[in-house]
Amino acid sequence: MAKVKTKYVCQECGYVSPRYLGRCPNCGQWNSLTEEIEKKQSVSSKSQPRVDISGTTVKPEKIGDVTAKQTPRFDTNIGELNRVLGGGIVPGSLVLIGGDPGIGKSTLLLQVSGQLASLDKTVLYVSGEESATQIKMRADRLGVTGQELYLYPETDMDSIRKYINDMNPDFVVIDSVQTMQEPEMTAAVGSVSQIREVTADLMQIAKTNGITVFVVGHVTKGGAIAGPKILEHMVDTVLYFEGDMHRTYRILRAVKNRFGSTNEIGIFEMKNGGLSEVANPSEIFLEERLRGATGSSVVVSLEGTRPILVEIQALVTPTAFGNAKRTTTGLDHNRVALIMAVLEKRAGLLLQNQDAYLKAAGGVKLDEPAIDLAVAISIASSYRDKETQPTDCFIGEVGLTGEIRRVNRIEQRVNEAAKLGFKRVIIPQNNLDGWQISSDIEVVGVSTLTQALKVVFN
Repeated sequence: MAKVKTKYVCQECGYVSPRYLGRCPNCGQWNSLTEEIEKKQSVSSKSQPRVDISGTTVKPEKIGDVTAKQTPRFDTNIGELNRVLGGGIVPGSLVLIGGDPGIGKSTLLLQVSGQLASLDKTVLYVSGEESATQIKMRADRLGVTGQELYLYPETDMDSIRKYINDMNPDFVVIDSVQTMQEPEMTAAVGSVSQIREVTADLMQIAKTNGITVFVVGHVTKGGAIAGPKILEHMVDTVLYFEGDMHRTYRILRAVKNRFGSTNEIGIFEMKNGGLSEVANPSEIFLEERLRGATGSSVVVSLEGTRPILVEIQALVTPTAFGNAKRTTTGLDHNRVALIMAVLEKRAGLLLQNQDAYLKAAGGVKLDEPAIDLAVAISIASSYRDKETQPTDCFIGEVGLTGEIRRVNRIEQRVNEAAKLGFKRVIIPQNNLDGWQISSDIEVVGVSTLTQALKVVFN
């Protein structure tokens, strides 16, 4: 009897070692190598060329013979999801959705499946985590129906491929990729090898037959999708479903999209009946703003093509220790430290002995340069204990020499502020030309940070 050969595979990065190691030399993780049986690949088990459901094999074509027609997108009837996908679902695409446990990934995909089934599209919902009865109970609670929505609780990829070939559905949902397994592989379910092979199998199904496949991916403690990094490279679109477990709002963010922008976000609210769209998130983020409070300012930030008004809050207090503390939530820590240094050097604010706590209200994350002026105003407001006008908002990038630099798409930002009832907006001086200023809002141009502080607090 031949001796069974084994290998040790890192479950974080896929590194293969002939012997056990306590720490992976590739990614540095401890106790991540697991033993797997090394199986020789027979001639019959070699990979086959792409063959679609009708039996047609893909062949090389001249680029001149390929029809370059516009790929039609499919409307899901969920505007926020369409926005993040770049205008709708591209047929034959492979979409990966990741997020924390309980954030609403399965709820979102079940609602999407119901919408697609109601539009006379065949949807196969494959679940490796729930039975058909459990999914039906959740569907009843969400009000999801559809004659063409099929539930299939299975983890074996051979069986899943068989039913996909028999049904030829328009859409397939895999919940989740970490629970699926290739039966010919000896690796454990959820291992790097299994996830890689399952994803490759799903990609071939999607590309060969024009079937759109949605895949749910679990995330690690660090927030990254579990499994090898190649998983994100193989798919067409990577979406992250974010949110606070203690709040009802959820943000769907695209971090990779071959068919659209990666800066778009979709905002949902989790209710008893499922996820509902938030058409105007600016009102949500500003509805609890406390009038007359110091350390508060409003910025018009752009998320893809959508302008969003967000309140930036700052609390500046004298430090009780030798080194001042800087804490941020939703803002880049280094950007805040840079703006505080500019305020101290160019505007004369003594902040080196002050603790500073800043946050973007509503749980959003802001990282564009246009938020700099609003951050500086909120810090100065808290430091001087002077409130800003509740009808003011601020747009602009702050340079190291104290200048206020121009930002892009200023007209769209100002119009959004005017639409929500703001009376004055402070913008860079160089942004005043080249566009039609709305008569509903006063636009003030400033060229330096010192000038902006005089306009706001004098």
